[in-house]
Amino acid sequence: MKYKKITAEDIAVLEAIVGKEHVYHDEENRNHYGHDETEDLKFMPEVIVKPRTAQEISEVLKHCNKELIAATPRGAGTGLSGGALPVFGGVIIAMERFNSILIIDERNLQATVEPGVINQVFQEAVIVKGLFYPPDPASKGSCFLGGNLAENSGGPKAVKYGVTKDYVLNLEVVLPTGEIIWTGANVLKNSTGYNLTQLMIGSEGTLGIITKIVFRLIPYPTQTLLMLVPFASAERACEAVSAVFRAGITPSAMEFMERDAIDWVMKFIEVNIEVKESTKAHLLVEVDGNDAETLMRDCERISEVMYQFDCDEILFAETAAQKENLWKMRRRVAEAVRSHAVYKEEDTVVPRAELAKLLKGVKEIGNRYGFKSVCYGHAGDGNLHVNIIKENLSDEEWTNKLPLGIREIFELCVELGGTISGEHGIGWVQKGYMDIPFDEVQIKLMKGIKTLFDPNDILNPGKIFN
Repeated sequence: MKYKKITAEDIAVLEAIVGKEHVYHDEENRNHYGHDETEDLKFMPEVIVKPRTAQEISEVLKHCNKELIAATPRGAGTGLSGGALPVFGGVIIAMERFNSILIIDERNLQATVEPGVINQVFQEAVIVKGLFYPPDPASKGSCFLGGNLAENSGGPKAVKYGVTKDYVLNLEVVLPTGEIIWTGANVLKNSTGYNLTQLMIGSEGTLGIITKIVFRLIPYPTQTLLMLVPFASAERACEAVSAVFRAGITPSAMEFMERDAIDWVMKFIEVNIEVKESTKAHLLVEVDGNDAETLMRDCERISEVMYQFDCDEILFAETAAQKENLWKMRRRVAEAVRSHAVYKEEDTVVPRAELAKLLKGVKEIGNRYGFKSVCYGHAGDGNLHVNIIKENLSDEEWTNKLPLGIREIFELCVELGGTISGEHGIGWVQKGYMDIPFDEVQIKLMKGIKTLFDPNDILNPGKIFN
């Protein structure tokens, strides 16, 4: 489809809608909004608008729909699949002015917020009330809640508490054609028609722009225990994961880091942890709750399981500072890799009992195609982040040969009962692989939904499907 290029008349219309001071088309802003955290990709928007109300977004989208101008919604720009890249130019609709926590309803354990609120800011606001919003992606200190919904983000706590979709009750959404709707109701049970709320979550900004979110909350667990478990074999570490759950224990987090991931992050930040030469992987395991004795018993049972898989001496974090240090090591892995290498990050996911097979397969595929990978992720969910490092690969190999290896990794995921993205989404960079998990009928259904919501394909075009 050919989209209209922005004219001076279009800019004047946008300025009339949101105010001249909230419309930007200078080179500095266009450069800033032309990339996110996905590799080194850049697509320049023609103009950026920063609306403040749902009605303003409605008017912007009505104009874009009428004039066939591509419109790309954007949160904090922390995405890893190119979901917020304006691949056809046009308008970036930046959501940072939607940054208010509107209501924290302690009686009903709910909160109504705008999508530009930072995840960690929201978490801390509800903790003050004794409440808990568990989804906590690695970028929680900067990512927006709206972006979390767009990708159905998870994070370490998902293993016990679930992902973003499990906490959303209702949404205010502006459709690509300009209508403003609520998708559901502020209730815990709802069997009334199709579930438009869940349809919007994970739709990557292709079906509508979220302007209000109603979350459910839970009571905040007051105590945590954290242990770092070293293994001489990365595959044995992966095998230990499902054994913990089979023993009847559900940790609040269970994270995997292979040796290369640990080495990269220790070069990037100061981490006061001694790692033996023989250590090839770590599991970072957390339990939480309100009773210290119960948590200690859980840790003892987890330790018993871990020793069955030949782990080395387990480190228990005894202070808040030690806990923070260990979590810092895990959360900064991706940033460490990104700062020192040309890379691609694949967001694979399989049933947790198949994690060892996935890890082994990734390494075998890498050997065949000549690439090195740094692996880590949310082991308790079977969600393995595979960072592929360019290193000595030629540009031709990186561009033409590597995608064949990535395809084999994704085919392995599906063979093992998994799929090609656990929490980063498809966006721009993974859409060429959608034929692996889905057949023609499934793709046709999804494209039909997109067409129903967005008949002129103006909202975040070029994402998810070829």
